Amino acid sequence: MEIIIAAGTGFLGQNLEKYFTEKGDQVYILTRKPKRKCEIYWNAETIGEWKNFLEGADVLINLTGKSVDCRYHDRNKKEIYASRINSTKILQEAVNSCSVPPKIWMNASSATIYVHSEKHLNTEKNGIIGDDFSMNICKSWEKEFFNIQNNRTRKVTLRTSIVLGNNGGAFPKLKMITKLGLGGKQGRGNQMVSWLHIDDFCRAVDWIIQNESISGVINITAPAPLSNETMMSKLRKEFRVPFGLDAPVWQLEIASVFLKTETELLLKSRNVYPEKLIETGFHFSYPTFDEAILKLKIS
Repeated sequence: MEIIIAAGTGFLGQNLEKYFTEKGDQVYILTRKPKRKCEIYWNAETIGEWKNFLEGADVLINLTGKSVDCRYHDRNKKEIYASRINSTKILQEAVNSCSVPPKIWMNASSATIYVHSEKHLNTEKNGIIGDDFSMNICKSWEKEFFNIQNNRTRKVTLRTSIVLGNNGGAFPKLKMITKLGLGGKQGRGNQMVSWLHIDDFCRAVDWIIQNESISGVINITAPAPLSNETMMSKLRKEFRVPFGLDAPVWQLEIASVFLKTETELLLKSRNVYPEKLIETGFHFSYPTFDEAILKLKIS
């Protein structure tokens, strides 16, 4: 296949490129700072030569978006919003102008679109979507993506949970704080954590490409969310750390200012289930957190 990944130089994009390249597919990366032959310049705002690579492509994957790991002041809020909406708009314009558009277009979204939920398990059918900055960003993002239906291009939005891998994302940080003895619960510890091993993320994307019956909204997460307290306990056990200091909310609020982040990233309960993936027959290589961290530990 010929696969185009917009903003594919980050953690998810790098792993997708490796996965598909090893399968023999041709992967091109749209990036602001091209350094390799497979990388093409784009600014995520205007049509350029990159549009030609969409012509006749099999797959378009858009991962563009300013990281939410920042303080939510006005400037960052505007950049978080604009980076997602503008890139989706310009890709839509490019797809519309293709004589032979990509067969499938997958656009990133987030499992954080669902409300804070410790009991209710959010599926694509019964998920409860609320009203705050993060959820409204996701809603606007998905609305822009599905605003135009393309008869020749199948559209899928990926409501992705926390993805765990050794070469980026949350896991290296979780591993570090655990080994430093700071791996206790954050806040009350009863907030649910939805997660996914990076290998299963890549396999799920491939599964969606191969199964033409899949379209619309898809939860990309393992089928076994767990509480923050349980997750940290399992990490301590796996790395043989006998204790972990708890971090009450007031400490997290102070630390978040110095770390230039938001406590929501740790304290929001993301309780999400991949109903559509499972209904279509997808099998996770690492369906439980224990299996995932064991794999990460030895790889």
